[in-house]
Amino acid sequence: MASENLFKSIGDVASNINAQTDRPEHGQPRQENVAMGFEDENREVQEVESMCMECGKNGMTRMLLTVIPYFREVIVMSFRCEHCGNSNTEIQQAGEIQTKGCVHTVHVLDPSDLNRQVVKSNTGTVTIPEVALTIPSSRGQLTNIEGILRDTIRDLSLDQPLRKITEPEAHDKIAGIIERLKCFLGEDDDEEETATGDIQPAKHREFTPFTFKIDDPAGNSFISFVGSTSDSKWSMRVYNRTRAQNVALGLVSEDEAAEREATAKSASASDVPEGARKLDEQAAQDAMSGSVVPEEIFAFPGSCSSCGHQIDTLMQRVNIPHFKDIIIMSTNCEHCGYRDNEVKSGAAISDKGKKIVLKVEDEEDLSRDILKSETCGLEIPEIDLVLQPGTLGGRFTTLEGMLNQVYDELSTKVFQTGGDSMDSAERNQFEKFLGDMKAVMSASRPFTLIMDDPVANSYLQNLYAPDPDPNMEVTVYDRTDEQNEELGLSDMVLTGYNEEIQDVVEENNAA
Repeated sequence: MASENLFKSIGDVASNINAQTDRPEHGQPRQENVAMGFEDENREVQEVESMCMECGKNGMTRMLLTVIPYFREVIVMSFRCEHCGNSNTEIQQAGEIQTKGCVHTVHVLDPSDLNRQVVKSNTGTVTIPEVALTIPSSRGQLTNIEGILRDTIRDLSLDQPLRKITEPEAHDKIAGIIERLKCFLGEDDDEEETATGDIQPAKHREFTPFTFKIDDPAGNSFISFVGSTSDSKWSMRVYNRTRAQNVALGLVSEDEAAEREATAKSASASDVPEGARKLDEQAAQDAMSGSVVPEEIFAFPGSCSSCGHQIDTLMQRVNIPHFKDIIIMSTNCEHCGYRDNEVKSGAAISDKGKKIVLKVEDEEDLSRDILKSETCGLEIPEIDLVLQPGTLGGRFTTLEGMLNQVYDELSTKVFQTGGDSMDSAERNQFEKFLGDMKAVMSASRPFTLIMDDPVANSYLQNLYAPDPDPNMEVTVYDRTDEQNEELGLSDMVLTGYNEEIQDVVEENNAA
């Protein structure tokens, strides 16, 4: 009950403020009561005198405790000094740091999307991929997308006259970014008078679609959606924080984290029995001989395809119960943040193909493990989704994770590459498809998942294993000649190839 009294919605606050304006109490105006230290407990906006950091005199800080719809409780603070004109606004979280970080993404496709409300905490980082712009974490803000763009344009423009003289190259690059940001706003320049006295005509800009992202490891940032979470332009993803992020948030000290890691390693090494140590030595010998040892992680040096730095690709062989062995490869660049993972089959090519049909009826089905090989096609007939073999490569995740990856790939690539060339009908059709995709991702409507893999290297978890799953149908079939040709199996020689090579060598020697 106390939370409801302290943190009201913005609409309720606005409706009550007019009734409290200039309300006398104890025979004195409200402002005088505040200055003398008398506080009105029923007032929506609390006012406290604070020292101005610019001039050293006292200004006024106003605090509003409110609730962001579909989000959480926040404290909005605004400071203004009447002496020097200094002003500042900030937002602070009234709750705690969340258990996971979050990434909010909005595809801004028309000017109305610029009005979406944005809560950016002091740990949130804003990214606009189209201009490779990253706004690092700073003070918290309660604003909208347009407000953040205008603040960025203002901050970048402040030192442009000086850069034009001292750093012409940097000036030109920043000027290009500012021009792109103004295109995102569809903003027209006013007429200006040049140094020679001529009038420079106003410049008209057409609105350009773009992508707006906020990555907050504390999980306290938010972008509003339209209607419901099935909004086709809006998406949210949560993730587990890294040790470095926990250190940056102050959840654990760097020395403490390093000490815990060292203690865990020494404890695990001392607890290994002698027999297990011999097995580890044997595994190391097997690794030196070139064979892949189950549950062992191997690192292969290479270079990042994004930034070119030297990185390691990790590989591990894993056994999936009631299926077969697979090989998981993962690449993570600490320099530019590039990440990639892929799954390969660790067994021989099957003689037959496999088709898996699953009827998804509730959210529990979204937690099924799924292995989609690079040769597997995926379909959802209810929303006309068809993924050809090779799309997304090999993936080992959950059904929910797979649908999220499909949504992210389709929304990002289509909006970024085809957003300008798509007409309104195509855009509306694609937005409807993404809305249906969001409904499928939350299992708010039943759908059918079809996986067709001609080499039977794909897998979908059976919740009733080893008994048959009533909602899943598995069909084994013979591959066609066309499929064998596409997979390169028709020309593959599995027996007697040494004799053929020897014959070729003898013919070459005789010639």
